[in-house]
Amino acid sequence: MRRRSSAPVRSAGKSATKRGRIASGSAHGDWVTLGRDGRLTLYAPTEDGLLRWTETTVGGPGWSGPHFVPVTGLTALTVVQGANAYVHFFGRRERAGVDGAPHVDIVHAIQYQTGLAITDWRSLGGPHRDRGQGREVGPPVGAVAADGTVYVFVRDARGGLALRREAPGGAWRAWEDLGGGGMDAPPAPIALAGGRLEVCAAAETGVLVWRQQEPGGEFTGPRGFALRPVPGTVAALETGPDRATFFWTDADSGGAAAWRDGDWPTELGGSSAGRPYACVRAVVDGYDCVVLAYRNADGSAVLGTGGTENEADGFWWYALAEPCQGAPALARDGLGRVVTALIAPDGVPRVARQEDSAGLTLTRWQALSG
Repeated sequence: MRRRSSAPVRSAGKSATKRGRIASGSAHGDWVTLGRDGRLTLYAPTEDGLLRWTETTVGGPGWSGPHFVPVTGLTALTVVQGANAYVHFFGRRERAGVDGAPHVDIVHAIQYQTGLAITDWRSLGGPHRDRGQGREVGPPVGAVAADGTVYVFVRDARGGLALRREAPGGAWRAWEDLGGGGMDAPPAPIALAGGRLEVCAAAETGVLVWRQQEPGGEFTGPRGFALRPVPGTVAALETGPDRATFFWTDADSGGAAAWRDGDWPTELGGSSAGRPYACVRAVVDGYDCVVLAYRNADGSAVLGTGGTENEADGFWWYALAEPCQGAPALARDGLGRVVTALIAPDGVPRVARQEDSAGLTLTRWQALSG
Protein backbone atom coordinates (compact mmCIF):
# COMPACT_ATOMS: atom_id res chain seq x y z
CA MET A 1 0.00 0.00 0.00
CA ARG A 2 1.40 3.41 -0.96
CA ARG A 3 0.84 6.30 1.43
CA ARG A 4 1.44 9.97 0.93
CA SER A 5 2.28 12.62 3.48
CA SER A 6 -0.36 14.66 5.24
CA ALA A 7 -1.31 17.99 3.69
CA PRO A 8 -3.98 20.52 4.65
CA VAL A 9 -6.91 21.35 2.39
CA ARG A 10 -8.77 24.62 2.82
CA SER A 11 -12.43 24.06 3.65
CA ALA A 12 -14.92 25.75 1.35
CA GLY A 13 -17.40 28.22 2.80
CA LYS A 14 -17.39 30.14 6.08
CA SER A 15 -17.19 28.42 9.42
CA ALA A 16 -20.40 28.44 11.44
CA THR A 17 -18.56 27.90 14.71
CA LYS A 18 -16.26 29.72 17.06
CA ARG A 19 -12.85 30.39 15.66
CA GLY A 20 -10.42 27.75 16.85
CA ARG A 21 -13.00 25.20 18.01
CA ILE A 22 -11.64 21.68 17.51
CA ALA A 23 -12.81 18.11 17.93
CA SER A 24 -12.28 16.54 21.35
CA GLY A 25 -11.94 13.02 19.92
CA SER A 26 -13.88 10.68 17.68
CA ALA A 27 -17.54 9.76 17.95
CA HIS A 28 -18.79 6.20 18.30
CA GLY A 29 -20.41 4.42 15.37
CA ASP A 30 -20.40 5.49 11.72
CA TRP A 31 -19.28 9.08 12.12
CA VAL A 32 -18.65 9.56 8.39
CA THR A 33 -21.93 9.19 6.46
CA LEU A 34 -23.00 9.23 2.80
CA GLY A 35 -26.04 11.32 1.94
CA ARG A 36 -28.62 10.61 -0.73
CA ASP A 37 -26.99 13.37 -2.80
CA GLY A 38 -23.68 11.45 -2.82
CA ARG A 39 -21.82 13.80 -0.47
CA LEU A 40 -20.01 12.70 2.67
CA THR A 41 -20.45 14.32 6.08
CA LEU A 42 -18.04 13.95 8.99
CA TYR A 43 -19.12 14.47 12.62
CA ALA A 44 -17.01 14.81 15.77
CA PRO A 45 -17.66 15.73 19.41
CA THR A 46 -16.38 18.99 20.80
CA GLU A 47 -16.84 20.90 24.03
CA ASP A 48 -20.59 21.34 24.66
CA GLY A 49 -21.64 19.97 21.28
CA LEU A 50 -20.58 18.47 17.99
CA LEU A 51 -18.86 19.64 14.82
CA ARG A 52 -19.88 18.85 11.25
CA TRP A 53 -17.91 19.01 8.00
CA THR A 54 -19.64 18.40 4.63
CA GLU A 55 -18.24 17.72 1.17
CA THR A 56 -18.94 20.56 -1.22
CA THR A 57 -19.09 18.22 -4.24
CA VAL A 58 -19.52 14.48 -4.71
CA GLY A 59 -16.15 12.82 -4.25
CA GLY A 60 -14.50 15.95 -2.83
CA PRO A 61 -11.89 17.12 -2.24
CA GLY A 62 -13.47 20.33 -0.88
CA TRP A 63 -15.29 20.42 2.46
CA SER A 64 -17.35 23.11 4.20
CA GLY A 65 -17.25 23.57 7.94
CA PRO A 66 -16.88 23.07 10.72
CA HIS A 67 -20.48 23.81 11.68
CA PHE A 68 -21.07 23.78 15.43
CA VAL A 69 -24.18 22.17 16.96
CA PRO A 70 -24.53 22.97 20.69
CA VAL A 71 -25.39 20.19 23.15
CA THR A 72 -24.63 21.15 26.74
CA GLY A 73 -23.35 18.38 28.97
CA LEU A 74 -22.68 15.81 26.24
CA THR A 75 -20.29 13.14 27.54
CA ALA A 76 -20.57 10.62 24.67
CA LEU A 77 -21.72 10.83 21.05
CA THR A 78 -22.79 8.03 18.70
CA VAL A 79 -23.67 8.47 15.02
CA VAL A 80 -25.95 5.99 13.20
CA GLN A 81 -27.37 6.09 9.66
CA GLY A 82 -30.39 4.25 8.32
CA ALA A 83 -31.11 2.89 4.85
CA ASN A 84 -33.14 6.06 4.16
CA ALA A 85 -29.89 8.03 4.72
CA TYR A 86 -31.27 9.87 7.78
CA VAL A 87 -28.47 10.39 10.30
CA HIS A 88 -29.31 9.78 13.97
CA PHE A 89 -27.32 11.12 16.90
CA PHE A 90 -27.42 9.58 20.36
CA GLY A 91 -25.72 11.18 23.30
CA ARG A 92 -25.16 10.58 26.97
CA ARG A 93 -25.86 13.91 28.66
CA GLU A 94 -24.89 14.85 32.21
CA ARG A 95 -26.27 17.98 33.85
CA ALA A 96 -26.78 19.28 37.38
CA GLY A 97 -30.30 18.84 38.73
CA VAL A 98 -32.19 21.38 40.83
CA ASP A 99 -30.54 19.88 43.91
CA GLY A 100 -27.09 20.28 42.36
CA ALA A 101 -26.56 16.52 41.97
CA PRO A 102 -25.60 15.28 38.49
CA HIS A 103 -28.42 13.88 36.37
CA VAL A 104 -27.80 11.63 33.35
CA ASP A 105 -30.14 11.06 30.41
CA ILE A 106 -29.92 9.78 26.83
CA VAL A 107 -30.65 12.30 24.07
CA HIS A 108 -31.47 11.91 20.38
CA ALA A 109 -31.48 14.17 17.31
CA ILE A 110 -31.78 13.65 13.54
CA GLN A 111 -30.35 15.15 10.35
CA TYR A 112 -32.67 14.41 7.42
CA GLN A 113 -30.55 15.73 4.54
CA THR A 114 -26.92 16.49 3.84
CA GLY A 115 -25.93 19.92 5.10
CA LEU A 116 -29.32 20.80 6.59
CA ALA A 117 -30.01 21.66 10.21
CA ILE A 118 -30.06 18.99 12.90
CA THR A 119 -33.34 18.73 14.81
CA ASP A 120 -33.72 19.72 18.44
CA TRP A 121 -32.30 17.21 20.90
CA ARG A 122 -34.98 15.12 22.58
CA SER A 123 -34.46 13.42 25.91
CA LEU A 124 -35.14 9.67 25.98
CA GLY A 125 -34.60 9.50 29.73
CA GLY A 126 -32.85 6.39 30.98
CA PRO A 127 -33.55 2.82 32.04
CA HIS A 128 -33.37 3.56 35.81
CA ARG A 129 -35.61 5.66 38.01
CA ASP A 130 -32.94 5.88 40.68
CA ARG A 131 -30.57 8.76 39.90
CA GLY A 132 -27.59 6.96 41.36
CA GLN A 133 -28.11 4.00 39.08
CA GLY A 134 -28.81 6.38 36.20
CA ARG A 135 -25.33 7.88 36.51
CA GLU A 136 -23.83 4.42 35.94
CA VAL A 137 -25.46 3.99 32.52
CA GLY A 138 -22.95 3.57 29.70
CA PRO A 139 -22.71 5.44 26.40
CA PRO A 140 -25.59 4.80 23.97
CA VAL A 141 -25.25 2.84 20.75
CA GLY A 142 -27.91 2.58 18.08
CA ALA A 143 -29.20 0.96 14.94
CA VAL A 144 -31.89 1.75 12.39
CA ALA A 145 -33.93 -1.17 11.04
CA ALA A 146 -34.65 -1.54 7.32
CA ASP A 147 -38.13 -0.06 7.84
CA GLY A 148 -36.68 3.04 9.55
CA THR A 149 -37.43 2.04 13.14
CA VAL A 150 -34.80 3.49 15.48
CA TYR A 151 -33.27 1.49 18.35
CA VAL A 152 -30.96 2.72 21.11
CA PHE A 153 -29.10 0.41 23.50
CA VAL A 154 -27.16 1.15 26.69
CA ARG A 155 -25.29 -0.86 29.29
CA ASP A 156 -27.37 -0.45 32.44
CA ALA A 157 -26.17 -0.05 36.02
CA ARG A 158 -26.19 -3.83 36.54
CA GLY A 159 -24.02 -4.52 33.49
CA GLY A 160 -26.94 -5.79 31.42
CA LEU A 161 -28.51 -4.49 28.22
CA ALA A 162 -31.34 -1.93 28.11
CA LEU A 163 -33.25 -0.95 24.98
CA ARG A 164 -35.57 1.85 23.91
CA ARG A 165 -37.12 1.83 20.43
CA GLU A 166 -39.61 3.66 18.31
CA ALA A 167 -43.18 2.43 18.10
CA PRO A 168 -45.25 2.62 14.90
CA GLY A 169 -46.21 6.25 14.32
CA GLY A 170 -42.96 7.70 15.65
CA ALA A 171 -43.60 7.58 19.42
CA TRP A 172 -41.07 5.88 21.66
CA ARG A 173 -41.80 2.74 23.64
CA ALA A 174 -40.75 2.44 27.28
CA TRP A 175 -37.27 1.24 28.21
CA GLU A 176 -36.91 -2.55 28.03
CA ASP A 177 -34.63 -4.75 30.15
CA LEU A 178 -33.02 -7.33 27.82
CA GLY A 179 -31.08 -9.03 30.60
CA GLY A 180 -27.49 -10.12 30.59
CA GLY A 181 -24.72 -8.99 32.90
CA GLY A 182 -21.00 -8.47 33.25
CA MET A 183 -20.70 -5.90 30.45
CA ASP A 184 -18.40 -2.93 31.00
CA ALA A 185 -18.24 -1.60 27.43
CA PRO A 186 -20.78 -0.64 24.77
CA PRO A 187 -22.36 -3.51 22.79
CA ALA A 188 -22.32 -3.74 18.99
CA PRO A 189 -25.79 -3.72 17.38
CA ILE A 190 -26.36 -4.33 13.67
CA ALA A 191 -29.43 -3.80 11.50
CA LEU A 192 -29.54 -6.47 8.80
CA ALA A 193 -30.96 -5.80 5.34
CA GLY A 194 -33.74 -8.36 5.93
CA GLY A 195 -35.16 -6.22 8.75
CA ARG A 196 -33.86 -7.98 11.88
CA LEU A 197 -31.43 -6.68 14.48
CA GLU A 198 -28.68 -8.51 16.34
CA VAL A 199 -26.55 -7.30 19.24
CA CYS A 200 -23.18 -8.67 20.34
CA ALA A 201 -21.37 -7.71 23.54
CA ALA A 202 -18.25 -8.73 25.42
CA ALA A 203 -18.92 -9.74 29.03
CA GLU A 204 -17.05 -11.25 31.96
CA THR A 205 -18.25 -14.71 30.91
CA GLY A 206 -17.43 -14.36 27.20
CA VAL A 207 -19.70 -13.17 24.39
CA LEU A 208 -23.42 -12.39 24.71
CA VAL A 209 -25.70 -12.25 21.66
CA TRP A 210 -29.30 -11.04 21.40
CA ARG A 211 -31.39 -11.58 18.25
CA GLN A 212 -34.74 -10.63 16.81
CA GLN A 213 -36.42 -13.68 15.30
CA GLU A 214 -38.40 -11.48 12.90
CA PRO A 215 -38.34 -7.81 11.87
CA GLY A 216 -39.78 -5.62 14.61
CA GLY A 217 -40.09 -8.58 16.99
CA GLU A 218 -38.88 -9.12 20.51
CA PHE A 219 -35.28 -10.00 21.28
CA THR A 220 -34.26 -13.48 22.36
CA GLY A 221 -31.22 -14.10 24.52
CA PRO A 222 -28.75 -13.36 25.65
CA ARG A 223 -27.10 -16.48 24.38
CA GLY A 224 -23.60 -16.94 25.77
CA PHE A 225 -20.48 -18.12 23.95
CA ALA A 226 -17.18 -19.08 25.59
CA LEU A 227 -15.06 -16.65 23.57
CA ARG A 228 -12.59 -14.01 24.76
CA PRO A 229 -12.91 -10.62 23.04
CA VAL A 230 -11.30 -7.57 24.59
CA PRO A 231 -14.18 -5.43 25.93
CA GLY A 232 -14.78 -2.27 23.92
CA THR A 233 -13.44 -3.66 20.62
CA VAL A 234 -16.50 -5.47 19.21
CA ALA A 235 -17.87 -4.32 15.83
CA ALA A 236 -20.42 -5.80 13.43
CA LEU A 237 -20.84 -5.96 9.65
CA GLU A 238 -23.36 -7.70 7.40
CA THR A 239 -21.23 -10.03 5.26
CA GLY A 240 -23.96 -12.22 3.74
CA PRO A 241 -27.74 -12.21 3.31
CA ASP A 242 -29.15 -11.64 6.82
CA ARG A 243 -25.81 -12.77 8.27
CA ALA A 244 -23.50 -10.76 10.53
CA THR A 245 -19.80 -11.14 11.17
CA PHE A 246 -18.46 -9.74 14.43
CA PHE A 247 -14.92 -8.42 14.71
CA TRP A 248 -12.94 -7.87 17.91
CA THR A 249 -9.50 -8.03 19.46
CA ASP A 250 -8.87 -11.50 20.87
CA ALA A 251 -7.77 -11.35 24.51
CA ASP A 252 -5.42 -14.32 24.11
CA SER A 253 -3.63 -13.53 20.83
CA GLY A 254 -3.85 -9.73 21.01
CA GLY A 255 -4.77 -9.60 17.31
CA ALA A 256 -8.02 -9.17 15.43
CA ALA A 257 -10.56 -11.98 15.10
CA ALA A 258 -13.70 -12.52 13.01
CA TRP A 259 -16.62 -14.64 14.24
CA ARG A 260 -19.97 -15.81 12.88
CA ASP A 261 -22.49 -17.83 14.85
CA GLY A 262 -22.04 -21.53 14.18
CA ASP A 263 -18.29 -21.34 13.59
CA TRP A 264 -15.06 -20.78 15.48
CA PRO A 265 -13.37 -17.36 15.42
CA THR A 266 -10.80 -16.82 12.69
CA GLU A 267 -7.60 -15.04 13.69
CA LEU A 268 -6.79 -12.10 11.42
CA GLY A 269 -3.47 -11.02 12.89
CA GLY A 270 -2.53 -7.40 13.32
CA SER A 271 -1.84 -5.65 16.61
CA SER A 272 -4.17 -4.92 19.51
CA ALA A 273 -7.02 -2.40 19.17
CA GLY A 274 -8.53 -0.62 22.14
CA ARG A 275 -11.73 0.66 20.51
CA PRO A 276 -14.30 -0.92 18.17
CA TYR A 277 -13.04 -1.64 14.66
CA ALA A 278 -14.34 0.49 11.82
CA CYS A 279 -15.56 -1.83 9.07
CA VAL A 280 -16.96 -1.57 5.56
CA ARG A 281 -17.35 -3.81 2.50
CA ALA A 282 -15.73 -2.64 -0.70
CA VAL A 283 -14.43 -3.90 -4.05
CA VAL A 284 -10.63 -4.21 -4.08
CA ASP A 285 -8.99 -5.49 -7.27
CA GLY A 286 -12.37 -6.82 -8.37
CA TYR A 287 -12.99 -8.82 -5.17
CA ASP A 288 -15.65 -8.34 -2.50
CA CYS A 289 -13.57 -7.44 0.56
CA VAL A 290 -13.93 -6.41 4.17
CA VAL A 291 -11.90 -3.35 5.15
CA LEU A 292 -11.10 -2.77 8.84
CA ALA A 293 -9.44 0.16 10.59
CA TYR A 294 -8.37 0.70 14.19
CA ARG A 295 -6.08 2.66 16.47
CA ASN A 296 -3.15 0.59 17.73
CA ALA A 297 -1.31 0.74 21.06
CA ASP A 298 1.07 3.50 19.93
CA GLY A 299 -1.85 5.71 18.85
CA SER A 300 -1.54 5.30 15.08
CA ALA A 301 -4.17 4.20 12.58
CA VAL A 302 -3.96 0.75 10.98
CA LEU A 303 -5.86 -0.48 7.92
CA GLY A 304 -6.57 -4.08 6.97
CA THR A 305 -8.34 -5.93 4.17
CA GLY A 306 -9.34 -9.47 3.26
CA GLY A 307 -11.95 -11.39 1.32
CA THR A 308 -15.51 -11.17 2.65
CA GLU A 309 -16.23 -14.35 4.66
CA ASN A 310 -12.90 -15.71 3.40
CA GLU A 311 -10.83 -14.53 6.35
CA ALA A 312 -8.90 -17.82 6.56
CA ASP A 313 -7.34 -17.09 3.15
CA GLY A 314 -5.45 -14.18 4.66
CA PHE A 315 -5.87 -10.65 5.98
CA TRP A 316 -3.41 -7.91 5.07
CA TRP A 317 -2.57 -5.05 7.42
CA TYR A 318 -1.04 -1.67 6.62
CA ALA A 319 0.34 0.75 9.22
CA LEU A 320 -0.80 4.19 8.13
CA ALA A 321 1.70 5.98 10.40
CA GLU A 322 -0.89 8.66 11.13
CA PRO A 323 -1.63 9.32 14.84
CA CYS A 324 -5.24 9.66 15.92
CA GLN A 325 -7.60 10.11 18.82
CA GLY A 326 -10.16 7.37 19.40
CA ALA A 327 -11.14 5.02 16.59
CA PRO A 328 -10.85 5.83 12.87
CA ALA A 329 -13.90 5.71 10.59
CA LEU A 330 -14.48 4.05 7.21
CA ALA A 331 -17.03 4.86 4.52
CA ARG A 332 -17.48 4.77 0.76
CA ASP A 333 -17.87 8.10 -1.00
CA GLY A 334 -20.28 8.99 -3.79
CA LEU A 335 -17.88 7.53 -6.36
CA GLY A 336 -17.63 4.20 -4.51
CA ARG A 337 -14.13 4.77 -3.14
CA VAL A 338 -13.12 3.75 0.38
CA VAL A 339 -12.57 6.78 2.61
CA THR A 340 -10.58 6.56 5.84
CA ALA A 341 -11.06 9.33 8.40
CA LEU A 342 -9.46 10.05 11.77
CA ILE A 343 -9.22 12.79 14.36
CA ALA A 344 -5.60 13.88 14.70
CA PRO A 345 -4.06 14.73 18.10
CA ASP A 346 -4.53 18.43 17.28
CA GLY A 347 -8.31 17.90 17.02
CA VAL A 348 -8.42 18.37 13.24
CA PRO A 349 -10.03 15.62 11.11
CA ARG A 350 -8.00 14.06 8.32
CA VAL A 351 -9.30 11.97 5.42
CA ALA A 352 -7.68 9.81 2.74
CA ARG A 353 -9.34 8.08 -0.22
CA GLN A 354 -8.86 4.93 -2.24
CA GLU A 355 -6.92 5.55 -5.42
CA ASP A 356 -7.66 3.94 -8.78
CA SER A 357 -4.75 1.52 -8.69
CA ALA A 358 -3.89 -2.00 -7.58
CA GLY A 359 -4.62 -2.89 -3.97
CA LEU A 360 -6.08 -0.51 -1.44
CA THR A 361 -3.85 2.46 -2.16
CA LEU A 362 -4.71 5.72 -0.41
CA THR A 363 -4.30 9.32 -1.46
CA ARG A 364 -2.41 11.66 0.80
CA TRP A 365 -4.17 12.80 3.97
CA GLN A 366 -6.27 15.95 3.84
CA ALA A 367 -6.68 18.08 6.97
CA LEU A 368 -10.18 19.58 7.28
CA SER A 369 -9.32 22.87 8.95
CA GLY A 370 -11.82 25.64 9.58
